[in-house]
Amino acid sequence: MLTKNSSLKTTFTGVDFSKYSSKVSEIVKEFSSRANQPGKFLNWVNLPQEQIKRLDSIYNLVSELKSQTGAEKLCVMGIGGSKHTVEHMLGINGLNINGDKIYFYSDVDSISLARFLSRLNNDVLSSNYLIASKSGSTFETKDGFLRIQKMLEEAYLAKGQSEVEAKKSASRHFIAVTDKNAEKSELRRTSDSDGWLGDLYIHDDVGGRFSAFDDHALFTLAYAGMGKEDMKIMLESAQEISSLSLSDDLEINDALKEGIFWADAKLNGIEASVHQYMGSMFENTVYWHAQMQNESVKDTLKQIAKVPDAMHHSAEAHFNPANKFVFALTVPVDKGVCSENAEAYIGALTKSYESTGAFFKEYVETSKLGLTPEAAGALTQLRAYATVYQEIVEAIMQNRTLPEVLDSVLQPHVEFYKKNLKGGVVIPGRIS
Repeated sequence: MLTKNSSLKTTFTGVDFSKYSSKVSEIVKEFSSRANQPGKFLNWVNLPQEQIKRLDSIYNLVSELKSQTGAEKLCVMGIGGSKHTVEHMLGINGLNINGDKIYFYSDVDSISLARFLSRLNNDVLSSNYLIASKSGSTFETKDGFLRIQKMLEEAYLAKGQSEVEAKKSASRHFIAVTDKNAEKSELRRTSDSDGWLGDLYIHDDVGGRFSAFDDHALFTLAYAGMGKEDMKIMLESAQEISSLSLSDDLEINDALKEGIFWADAKLNGIEASVHQYMGSMFENTVYWHAQMQNESVKDTLKQIAKVPDAMHHSAEAHFNPANKFVFALTVPVDKGVCSENAEAYIGALTKSYESTGAFFKEYVETSKLGLTPEAAGALTQLRAYATVYQEIVEAIMQNRTLPEVLDSVLQPHVEFYKKNLKGGVVIPGRIS
């Protein structure tokens, strides 16, 4: 018998779920019939349980990469889901708090490159580099990779190595996360031909924003010091959410409840919505959730922010009677010295939001400097499910036929700007 995941507790007000009860089985069946099917981009549903089988391999690769260069730092070079999912996972798991183990580079301008190099004390040899790109030809990622590759080779040449030796030494600093098929990935071909370490994958039918349990995130968490057992617990909890989220028992299916919550607002003409996260551990969750919102729901009207710092200036809009919103608030279970004031603050927000519009509050269990591994896995998988459920609920309640592949898992419009990048010059080559 399935029971709710104990690491999260969610309460809803202002929504009549009974209006949807007769459609729950149909909604869940629509989702489950597509899950893990080729070409449906829902392979993230069972990805956590598949990744548990690969933990030894991932942790071994971390050890090998560190040992072959002596570098303790890791720079993650990727954009979108290759970056925001990793930042989110590090933050909620209480890792890399000082920013001294994991660095990120995803820019293309000269000042950003100079600032990035400054963080490395202008010593590119001090770090290893995870290059994440499904195709391997992503403009922004390839620009950064080629520049760093050239700098590494120059640094080894300055140490007296030959060009062949310098190229080989530079290659020891890289590991690729890309398509496993070399015919599909330029980066895989580079990794194979230059003798880069290991095999890390961006799994088929796992879109970037849904890839928080894919190889780039797990490898980085391991590099940052997450214990293997904690990672296993996190993945097991995420998989438990998959089971709960494909249940037609609405009492335990919080993902569907959240999907209904956001869909209900749209169906009732409320376009604007708010989801706030409380605490510094969610600093980067905000960016990942915003990516999920913009790419999946394809709606820029949802405000996603971290409180308390975003509260005072947003309150003017949120509590203006002329504006109609629905609200969500994700908060940590506070067991420390600030708990009394934290709860007072949460209570004030709860009372304010409940009296203003429909609202749900999500408590997540904490440990040490972040969430418990169980809560980290559950929260992340829950957000992915709720996002897709919103599309399904809206369509079924409006008697609309859903497309063969759900809109929420595709991102065709990004090609609009990509096509205008063709011919862009990077050093020392050209992106096509």
